[in-house]
Amino acid sequence: MAIDKRKVNWILDADIQNFFGSVSQDWLVRFLEHRIGDKRIIRLIRKWLKAGILEDGIVTVDDRGTGQGSVISPLLANIYLHYVFDLWAERWRQRGATGDMIIVRYADDVIVGFEHEDDVRRFLDAMRVRLEEFALSLHPGKTRLIEFGRFVAVDRKRRGLGKPETFAFLGFTFICGKSRKGRFQVRWKTRGDRMRAKLKDIKVELRRRMHWPIPKQGKWLEQLVKGHFGYFAVPTNIRALTAFRYRVIDLWRRSLRRRSQKDDATWERIAELANDDLPKPCNLHPWPSVRFAVSHPR
Repeated sequence: MAIDKRKVNWILDADIQNFFGSVSQDWLVRFLEHRIGDKRIIRLIRKWLKAGILEDGIVTVDDRGTGQGSVISPLLANIYLHYVFDLWAERWRQRGATGDMIIVRYADDVIVGFEHEDDVRRFLDAMRVRLEEFALSLHPGKTRLIEFGRFVAVDRKRRGLGKPETFAFLGFTFICGKSRKGRFQVRWKTRGDRMRAKLKDIKVELRRRMHWPIPKQGKWLEQLVKGHFGYFAVPTNIRALTAFRYRVIDLWRRSLRRRSQKDDATWERIAELANDDLPKPCNLHPWPSVRFAVSHPR
């Protein structure tokens, strides 16, 4: 990833407050009209925005927001932030940055890396003003500036400070670490709160399926673990994957033992079942440097 290769010493972890509920529908329609000439499409999207939200039998219509959860919201969100943030940030990088700068955005999650502290503070001030012009604001408690990068650990140690802070993005915690050869390496780890929430859901669902046949339970858990690994099985995250699988097996054992006091669901028996049904932790995704180096014949 770019942090491994570029001169990044500071990370702006920006959180847009209540983004899907704050989007200005007037601005959104203007952005759409800039790219779409078919007035029928614009009229259809206007109706979609004005459809309202049904809660407890009451329909509420607002002139702000895109209706989080609707199928078109992610698309409209990307269009809105393309004009509000992406184009502006790229222009700021070309004209305002005095050092290296990287920009990563996925929907309303934004991470920006900088070489110089002065750049990141000027960018943050300008970003606040820019978002306010389009009815958006940064969350004061979740937006952070942290030292993060190849040389940060050594620099902080020289100043008598602790390890570099971590930041979360798209379900992962990113950590300044080292490879086996002692080189700087950004380490990915499943966010603890996301894993705990997933395990809590599995525990609830296991109780509902407590009296299912054991093979049927195993197939259901296999699908859950495969789905989890399909997203989180990235390099450097093997410990979190192993811990997740272990906790799933333990929840399965506890669930089976609740079925009857005479149940012989020992750890050894459940481990045998898990070895047959549950996938083992492994990396399913290549390193970012390999993934981003892929080229297409076209």
